[in-house]
Amino acid sequence: MGLGPVWRLRGRVVEAPGLPEPAKTAPPRPAPRRPPPVPGLAGGAKVDLADDRAARILKMAWPELKSAVKSCEACGLRKTCTQTVFGVGDEQADWLLVGEAPGAEEDQRGEPFVGQAGRLLDNMLAAIGLSRGDNVYICNVLKCRPPGNRNPEPLEVAQCSPHLLRQLELIQPKLILAMGRFAVQTLLGTEASIASLRGRLHRYQGVPLIVTYHPAYLLRNLPDKAKAWEDLCFARSTIAGL
Repeated sequence: MGLGPVWRLRGRVVEAPGLPEPAKTAPPRPAPRRPPPVPGLAGGAKVDLADDRAARILKMAWPELKSAVKSCEACGLRKTCTQTVFGVGDEQADWLLVGEAPGAEEDQRGEPFVGQAGRLLDNMLAAIGLSRGDNVYICNVLKCRPPGNRNPEPLEVAQCSPHLLRQLELIQPKLILAMGRFAVQTLLGTEASIASLRGRLHRYQGVPLIVTYHPAYLLRNLPDKAKAWEDLCFARSTIAGL
């Protein structure tokens, strides 16, 4: 299924033309962290600060935020899913990976990106010297699984966006890697295709953002793994220069 040794650093064999070769060792993490971005002023998934619920969420610390997500019934998805999928990883990570919504296996286990897609993602991270939970935080736009893995609806995205934004503010990442069409379109506020957005540096809430394909898509479209590798190299070189 393409989960094996193809995800390895091999010099310039599979890099996109013109992209700098990724660093061979992880860059040192800076001591001072940048100040948190001002919510609601930039990026696609905007939050209505006049909304009392959103305002409360944007003031929550980690324990309160996790509890709020677990008990949230704002959009109705909580009634149809097994459990919420909050996110997992280093809560002070430089890398924030954002997917779309939990699938069936994520819904059962309560963790994002598990199963074959999760194993592929782990191999992709390992290829650039990263691992799940080590300077990496992984979450989804939606914290509940839509029935039948259907596409997220605008109301669901709007109700869950304050949770995602607060995660971003608490983590203060150096880089966001948006994976999959709905994650990309939600964060950037666009209907443009991934193909048209790849290879350029975008921003969400002031944080550099790079667009790539969802691992589940790559399992169905193996030739595009080379393009995803280009995106990873671009992300690695970008974060090394920040």
